[in-house]
Amino acid sequence: MARDPNNAVIVPKKKNEMKDEDLSEEDLALKKQLELYVERIQDSDADLQEAALQSMRQEILTSTSSMTSVPKPLKFLRPHYGTLKAYYDTMADSDLKYLLADVLSVLAMTMSAEGERESLKYRLLGSEGDTVSWGHEYVRNLAGEIVEEYMKRQSEDLSVDDLMELVEQIVAFLMEHNAEFEAVDLLMQVEDLYLVLELVDSTNYKRTCLYLISAARYIPDPDDLPVLLVFAIYLKFEEYPSALQIALFLDNLQENEIEWSDGLLAAHFSVYLTLFIYWQYVHQIFTACDDLLLKKQFCYILGQHRITFVLDEEMSGDDECREILQGITNNGKLSEGYLMLARDIEVMEPKSPEDIYKAHLLHGRASAGASVNSASQNLAATFVNAFVNAGFGQDKLMTVPSEASSGGSSGNWVFKNKAHGKASAAASLGMILLWDVDSGLAQIDKYFHSDDKNVIAGALLGVGILTCGVEHECDPALRILADYVDKEDSSIKIGAIMGLGLAYAGAQCPQIRSKLSCVLEDKKMPLDVIVFTAISLGLVYVGSCDEDVSQTIISALKHRSVSELGQPLTRLLPLGLGLLYLGKQEGVEATAEISKTLNTKIRKHCYMTLFSCAYAGTGDVLKVQYLLGQCAQHLKRGETHQGPAVLGIAMVAMAEELGLEMAIRSLEHLLRYGEQNIRKAVPLALGLLCISNPKVNVMDTLSRISHDTDIEVAMAAVISLGLIGSGTNNARIAGMLHNLSSYYYKEPRLLFCVRIAQGLVHLGKGLLTLAPYHFEHFLLSSMENLQVPNAIGFILGSAQLILYLVYKNKSSSAKSKDEMEEEEEAGSAHLVKTSIEMQDLDDHDDLKSTNRNLNKGRSLPKPSVSRQYSINKIMKTFSLHPYELNSGSLHENDVENGSTKDHP
Repeated sequence: MARDPNNAVIVPKKKNEMKDEDLSEEDLALKKQLELYVERIQDSDADLQEAALQSMRQEILTSTSSMTSVPKPLKFLRPHYGTLKAYYDTMADSDLKYLLADVLSVLAMTMSAEGERESLKYRLLGSEGDTVSWGHEYVRNLAGEIVEEYMKRQSEDLSVDDLMELVEQIVAFLMEHNAEFEAVDLLMQVEDLYLVLELVDSTNYKRTCLYLISAARYIPDPDDLPVLLVFAIYLKFEEYPSALQIALFLDNLQENEIEWSDGLLAAHFSVYLTLFIYWQYVHQIFTACDDLLLKKQFCYILGQHRITFVLDEEMSGDDECREILQGITNNGKLSEGYLMLARDIEVMEPKSPEDIYKAHLLHGRASAGASVNSASQNLAATFVNAFVNAGFGQDKLMTVPSEASSGGSSGNWVFKNKAHGKASAAASLGMILLWDVDSGLAQIDKYFHSDDKNVIAGALLGVGILTCGVEHECDPALRILADYVDKEDSSIKIGAIMGLGLAYAGAQCPQIRSKLSCVLEDKKMPLDVIVFTAISLGLVYVGSCDEDVSQTIISALKHRSVSELGQPLTRLLPLGLGLLYLGKQEGVEATAEISKTLNTKIRKHCYMTLFSCAYAGTGDVLKVQYLLGQCAQHLKRGETHQGPAVLGIAMVAMAEELGLEMAIRSLEHLLRYGEQNIRKAVPLALGLLCISNPKVNVMDTLSRISHDTDIEVAMAAVISLGLIGSGTNNARIAGMLHNLSSYYYKEPRLLFCVRIAQGLVHLGKGLLTLAPYHFEHFLLSSMENLQVPNAIGFILGSAQLILYLVYKNKSSSAKSKDEMEEEEEAGSAHLVKTSIEMQDLDDHDDLKSTNRNLNKGRSLPKPSVSRQYSINKIMKTFSLHPYELNSGSLHENDVENGSTKDHP
């Protein structure tokens, strides 16, 4: 306030006068100077106008070099923005008008009304080539307005040429100033991503490629442009190994992007399409590189990804180099390199199952029970022995000479097992001799002369395991196994069929298809043969979307009787169908619609299996939400589709770390509040989600529920402990399993699962993994995801799928129709080949004989939630932290009165 000297009345200061008093002398001088520039800009003297504009421009340029706050010239010029705009409209076209437009464009950055895009308007009216001199913040603001204007013009079908000229200047500036991600974002918005290829240089191409690859994961198919540009950039800068990884990533291009000859548009279109795409890009890499060592590295990458690829003279050079490179690509040197690594780290010495069990450390009856020579324990030892010594070519059970062992030679050990256990033992030899085709076949050959059909069946399966992932010039698997497919005995036929499926997984071999399709089309074939044939065809044509194979399997499903559809084994038929569309997303839609026409007993189960397989490894959040919605439904009598839905959550979410963590949290909610059939599938879903990746929180969850009073939940948790620790030699999981072997020494089925899990943890003595991703979680190999677990898992039998399937003896007592319906309603979920089998509770009588209280969820510290509130409670708790869930603080209206007896 100030006092008037005439009448002594206090009058308020003007607002501007108050601001002036608050300014420092330097700021006040700057303000007056800028006001003077504004006056001179409106002067009639052109020289004064030009001098004022240049001076004002220089003041703004100096102040905007660092934009930690709004520059002072922009603050002081705010009251004059309207004045300058009005004067601009009165000026004639001249260089001075262009200079004033430049200044107005910068002032509009902080002064124009929202949505007016005046900064862009005056930029387009200003001088050319002066866009980026105003600093990074101005360029960023201008880029945002360009995107808005571009979208507006596109919707009105107007020209955008003037905008694209600005885009080129801005992108070049951003690329030079370490803002590659902003440049890529702008180019994506204006649909001119090709420009990035011209502007990358040796200093920024790696960061640019990394961002493009990350962005490509969030772009819906079929837009593969970012990945194609990354491929071109890597070739430009001779980063050939990285370019090859991108080439392997490019397996989902659209058919209409490639011109085909009439002769190629034949029956096996999808097969040739995939091979052509790989050949197109891989061929380009091989021909661009002249270094033989680098070409060998390329071949090792192709071999690891399990790609069927034939090198030509242009790619490999002379015949000698071609032979070497082709051998590496075919994994012919895989066994040799594997054994060399084992010798270097001194793990060649074979281990026995007792070395894994460490039974001598157990006390009392548990120690005595561990040494019992029963058929189930021998079968478990067979698997553990095969897991631990996988690929080493020697062990202490199957490959030791007769004179070096006390009744433990190869032949003697095989016959210590019963029925299908003999097949498992014979087939395990293929795992021990994994990838060593030449010497391995010689050792397996003796079992083909056995009089026992189970031994022959196991030997056939062993050939498939031995040769999986290895291409041999003589093609021994097909020559040996093809004749046995036509045998009358079901076990031998299944052994040959599964052997072919494993040996040629992913090969998309027409000979195998014609051979196995005849079996599927034979209506007189037993159900088990039909099921395993479908699985084998799914393996051979995995991810191919082959219509002929798909129609054959669907036809087999349609011709099954009502009684056959009610059997658990039939539920593997949709799995064979689902493997054809593994990771192919929308490619499954037509087949999924056809599946809705199947019998009601299998319809939903088939659809959910197809859906889960098709979106495996995509990380699609919307698909995870859909699967969670399926888990929230109340099942009708006989429905089993929630098992595939639970496992589908894991299959979809395993693609990236954030989605994986959120899926773990969702599965914990399902475990806590889900129906009983969901709870049985959750442990296996956790095991699949973190396979060969022992996360501490998952480990603790599985350890807790491995003591669950529901025996099937406990068995699933034990197997999953083995899955998450597979090939890691994780000491903590090994300790957990060791304690469980003591705890469950009276439970044969659970003890069997513990043994299998122990073998998985020590898979290949720590040199093998079941993780389907490689190259820093970049590439998902469907072959790697299937071959190793399947090679062990299918150890024959009418209904005995050993790996990922809970081992249990079938009840021989006759059951009434009502009992069978009740057991069918209470089916259990089991993981087979990273997918699902829903198995009936046909050991109901055995469960009654145990002394355990089998009330659901009694081992978990939680109240029972009323089923009518289950989905609400699940949705309500999605935002809770796990420790909040363990507090048990639920609304009392949601809690039923349940038993509070202690765990036995």
